[in-house]
This record gives sequence, C-alpha cells and structure tokens, in this order.
Amino acid sequence: MHVFLKNSLVFIFFCTLSIQLNAQVKFKTATVMFYNVENLYDTIKSADLINGSLDPNDPKYQISVPEDSAQTSGYTFHSDELSFAKLKGKKVVRKHILTDEFHYKGTKLWDSKKYKEKIDHISRVITETGKAETQSMPAIVGLCEIENEQVLKDLCEALKKKGGNYGFVHLNSFDPRGIDVALVYNKTKFVPINQQRLLINLPKEGDYKKYTRDILCVEGLLDDEKMYFLVNHWPSRRGGEQKSLPNRIAAAKVLKQAMDSLITLNPKAKILAMGDFNDDCNSPSIKKVLNTVSKKENVKIGSYYNPAEILFKKGLGTLAYQDSFNFFDQQIISPELIADKEGYHFYKMNVFSPAYLVTQEGSRKGYPFRSFSNDNYIGGYSDHFPVYTVLIKEVK
Repeated sequence: MHVFLKNSLVFIFFCTLSIQLNAQVKFKTATVMFYNVENLYDTIKSADLINGSLDPNDPKYQISVPEDSAQTSGYTFHSDELSFAKLKGKKVVRKHILTDEFHYKGTKLWDSKKYKEKIDHISRVITETGKAETQSMPAIVGLCEIENEQVLKDLCEALKKKGGNYGFVHLNSFDPRGIDVALVYNKTKFVPINQQRLLINLPKEGDYKKYTRDILCVEGLLDDEKMYFLVNHWPSRRGGEQKSLPNRIAAAKVLKQAMDSLITLNPKAKILAMGDFNDDCNSPSIKKVLNTVSKKENVKIGSYYNPAEILFKKGLGTLAYQDSFNFFDQQIISPELIADKEGYHFYKMNVFSPAYLVTQEGSRKGYPFRSFSNDNYIGGYSDHFPVYTVLIKEVK
C-alpha cells in the first residue's frame, strides 16, 4: 500500500532543519512521530514498586524493578484495588501479570539477542521517519507498548549510535501487562518542563476493576516555543468493537477535558495529541467525543483537526486485520497549531511504510512486518506503521 502523499503544488528543499521555499522565505522544521512498537519488553521478569508518599506525577512514584529485587525491597505485596487514594502513604509491590511470555523461559523464548535486534529495529525506524522531507531525525517521538525506563534507556543509546541525542519522559501506569506510553525527544530541539499522568477510570465489569494505560501529558519548549504533547494508548477492542467501546469513550473524555482545559487557560495553546486510539478516525470516540474535523477550515474552539481522516478515506492505514486496514494511530491537532503563522504550525501528516516495514509475501503480504506471528519470532519491526506530522515555522 502506497502511503506517501504526493504534493503536486510545491517542491520543498530542506537543509539543516530549514526549508527554503524561495530566495526570501525560510522555514524551520520539526517532525512529530508516533509509533506503536509492539511489545517492547526487556528480558527480565519485573514488578513495580509504588511509593504512595510521593506525588503520582513523580517518575519515582512507581518504578519497575526485577521481580527478585521486589521480593527483598521491604515493600508489601498489594492485591487490593489500585488507586492513588488507596495507595497514599503506602509502599507496595505490584506484580505484573500477562508478561511471563516475554522471558527466555516463556512461550516466546524472549532473549537478549532478539531484544537487541528489536531495539535496533525501532531505532532505525525512528531515525528514518520524516527524513525524506526534513533531512533530520524527529524532534518528538510518542511511543506505546514500552515496558519500562530501561528499554527507553537502551533505545536512546541505540539512537545515540545513529547520531541522535535523545531523552525521554515516562511514568509507569497500572496497566496489567506492564506496558506504558512514553515521549522520546531530541535534546537539541525540545526541553520538557512538566509532565503529568491523566488517569483513565474504566467502567467496572461487576466487581472487577479494570486498568489501562494513562495518558501522558508533557509540556515543553520546542525551539523555545511552548507546546503540549499528549501520548495515548486507549483500551483495545478485545471482546468486540461495540462491547469494548465504552472503555475508549472513557479515555476520549479524559483527553478531551485535558485539551479543552489547556485551551481555556490559554486560548493560544498549541497541542498535539497522538496515540494508538484503537479506533478509526470516524469512530464515535474520535468524531463525537473529541469533536474532530477533517478540514482545517472547519476547525474552531472546541473542535480539533484530524489529518488522518482524509488519509483514511484515501485507503491508507496503520495496521491490517482480515485484509483491510485500520487507522488507529492518529495525531490530533489544536486550532492554534493550524492557524498560527508566527510560530510552529501544521504542514503535513503521513504514514511511514517503506518496504522494509511491509510484509513481502504470504497471507499477510502488505501488512506491517511484525516481530511475532503468534509465539513465533519472525524478526520484523511492529504490527503498526508509524505516523508523523511535519511542523514548520518561518525563520525571519
């Protein structure tokens, strides 16, 4: 599937982070990427230590440690409901469940060799996404399905070997699989100044409390301009699209309230929400709850621009199922990030799917080239294609 948009109106030449549209006007660029990396686990069985005496937005509130270390930590094993209120003042161990497969004795026989290859694969994709347009690595990378801080350190080290200088923002969530979202950023372009987790309370199933990934909100300076990036990984469609829809509606309401609140505080707030929403651009959680529109001229306060919608209508997508593509991975943009011509503003969005990210043969030909087929390691990259947005601003 061809995923690159053809621009027949203007040829853009990028040089050292600048676009020269003509002899008089130059533009700086910044690529904002999102990638579901499909289960980026390390090889060590882990548990989380939760220190309820800290602020939940403190990265040390919940840290991932080897399971053996957790048993000797002096923390109490916790089997009750997880909530900030119930954990306040306590020091507890929270075991990971559903993660035993990612271990050298697990069903996937996950080992250091496979892990290192996975890290190298993901770092390659990051360094190449958007490079054809900007001749540079991304400024911002939103990730989902990462296990912990260690895999992010290893990823940033791999990026360093490829010429990048990256840091990350990450807060552990209560997700039962131990996977989270994170923001990886180019230190030469972006300076984070605040981070916050947005907890999603899912509807209960009887007496059973469900958990999902938090939304990570990062405030920072992109080339000295304040911006907000919100990284999402909404609940899956397990059990069926309609049955599971209330879970994604709950997540959508949290995201919408957060974006609306930022704009209420500052009508000129520049916000980009990205993630694997596990819903398409035309799903109720996106269209109705987030109030997204497909045309920039229709964006107003209270609504948000979703450039993925037009791409989806053209037949593009980010993951495949039963021979059809879904567009779950999206980037949703606030009005000011479209209208403001003084600072950074939206230029284009696309899906990144070079040949090496695409399955070339078999029943899944044309699908994203994933790491696993069931429990069998096949050496691919991810079951999702990444998406990216190019932001530009005039250099005066």
